[in-house]
Amino acid sequence: MSEPLLQVEHLKKYYPIGSGWFGQSQQFVKAVDDISFTVQKGETFGLVGESGCGKSTTGRSLLRLIEPTGGKVLFEGEDITALSPEALRKKRKDMQIVFQDPFSSLDPRHTVQRILEEPLIVHGVGSAKERKAMIDRLIDVVGLTQSHLQRYPHQFSGGQRQRIGIARALSLQPKLIVADEPVSALDVSIQSQVVNLLQDLQEEFGLTYIFIAHDLSVVKHICDRVAVMYLGRIVEIADKHKLYSAPQHPYTQALLSAVPEPDPDKKSERIILQGEVPSPANAPVGCAFHTRCPMAMEVCRTHRPELAETDNGHLTACHLFTDAKAAESAGLA
Repeated sequence: MSEPLLQVEHLKKYYPIGSGWFGQSQQFVKAVDDISFTVQKGETFGLVGESGCGKSTTGRSLLRLIEPTGGKVLFEGEDITALSPEALRKKRKDMQIVFQDPFSSLDPRHTVQRILEEPLIVHGVGSAKERKAMIDRLIDVVGLTQSHLQRYPHQFSGGQRQRIGIARALSLQPKLIVADEPVSALDVSIQSQVVNLLQDLQEEFGLTYIFIAHDLSVVKHICDRVAVMYLGRIVEIADKHKLYSAPQHPYTQALLSAVPEPDPDKKSERIILQGEVPSPANAPVGCAFHTRCPMAMEVCRTHRPELAETDNGHLTACHLFTDAKAAESAGLA
């Protein structure tokens, strides 16, 4: 995993709200607010955080399903934000997505055969006979049978529909798949089956995943590195073992403290955050988390902390770790 497949540089997605003179927007919802990270070939990169923190918007902006407001998305060194519509269509073969709700993402008027064949037809892949062989292979790989090909989405369970969505994402043999909360709409008993399927497919086809989720136990199981988002910003990135064993950012610490402990004899202290998540339309000046942070200092209220390396491969956007004087005063140095 030494070669980056995806490099995200200062990505932004702002939505205008309200209007002033001559219809000009006076305010913006900063759904994704200047984030940067890299994804290595063959790894599973997790994006976690509370609902509304910008995870799904980030995933869709990477593929230009939503047009970014600013920044660069370099896929194999090529900036996809600068591609023409025709060039982007060709690039989509290498970048696919699995949506959260498999029912709404599958056309109810089409059979599974048609759903899986459509991307092949759009991209001019193979003859009709070759496409049929590809579809037969895909349906087998995701654990379904030939008899399922002539059925419609409403005739399947949630887990089966998600398998169809995964098969569709695989149909063009992509290099990168954005999995946008692919198991959150499924029963717990089915979640493990789909997660194991994703891991098996990654090993078989050499896939790279961006795995978006809010279930931290699932993220710990499947991901190699994890980025924690808060109010449109990334506050911490680390290898999963480092993140779960020694989280640095106060927000990450609070998130992980909420994960249920399976051992009844092991006691864990829950960190209860005070206050509500601020509105992304009126984000606090300085560190976005300072209004709820139990360790907030004066510098947190005025200066936004940069995401910087605080340990080997461990990145944190917190003045407690990036500002030596602040860390010393807090007794952390």
